Amino acid sequence: MSEPLTCAAELDASGLNCPLPLLKAKMALNGLASGAVLKVIATDAGSQRDFHTFARLSGHSLVDEQVDAGVYTYWLRKA
Repeated sequence: MSEPLTCAAELDASGLNCPLPLLKAKMALNGLASGAVLKVIATDAGSQRDFHTFARLSGHSLVDEQVDAGVYTYWLRKA
């Protein structure tokens, strides 16, 4: 089992619908140093597509993701 990721910040976007979880994550990433990890918790199923596309287009890394009973958790590393 790998080490748990150390997160510089955590964003709870539960209850928000697309595109708000991603917009809030973008704003949170703007305040972080390069290489820092942001943990995002969302409940919108559309967030999976959004975060995968965002990571591909933005250059940030989607380090990990988990889905548990309708709760989506993402770990993004700032480029």
